[in-house]
Amino acid sequence: MNRTSQDDFLRHDDVLRSHLSALVVQDPTLGDVVALCDPVPLRFEPGGFRGLSRIVIGQLLSVQSAAAIWDRFRAVMGDVDAARFLDLDEVAFDGVGLSNAKYLTLRAIAKAELGQTLRYDLIETMPMFEAMKMLTAIKGIGPWTAEVYLSFCVGHPDIFPAGDLALRKIVAHHMGCDVTPSISETMKLTQKWSPYRGAAARLMWRYYAVIKNKEGILI
Repeated sequence: MNRTSQDDFLRHDDVLRSHLSALVVQDPTLGDVVALCDPVPLRFEPGGFRGLSRIVIGQLLSVQSAAAIWDRFRAVMGDVDAARFLDLDEVAFDGVGLSNAKYLTLRAIAKAELGQTLRYDLIETMPMFEAMKMLTAIKGIGPWTAEVYLSFCVGHPDIFPAGDLALRKIVAHHMGCDVTPSISETMKLTQKWSPYRGAAARLMWRYYAVIKNKEGILI
């Protein structure tokens, strides 16, 4: 994908609202979904080591568990940055709840940042494919983690993290699929929402939460 104007990045609520309006024009079936889910949260977060480590910590955990571990992690860290993390040994994180795999991933991220093979400033301006390549070159970071970082910590407007199970389930629900689509199938199904897939992802996450909680319905 070519470079995207920074003005289109999802870093402000008014940009998200504009993209949602354009999305409904592009796919009118989303009109009722937008009305049901209003307001759709922006969910733009600080980036860098802090933002990426929070995403890694939250992998495969409930929101509540991830938040508890993140709070304990911050209590140990103080300032959450790469240099500070490498100054501490693994014993310092006993009782935090980090798995060994996540601890090693955070070390790899911190070393890549300090070694300049991970450049957050470049990630914010380079084409999406190149940004994904830089992030996934780090051991422990897969496509889902990279996509979520680019979505919430960069605000890239055209990313739909198809590896997210909740997104795949709600896409199936919305599009009338009998079974939850695979990652590749979800990517194909949501291609029609480009170049507003970032707004579509936020809308679908919100839609999932609304449908899941409405009258006890689970999807």
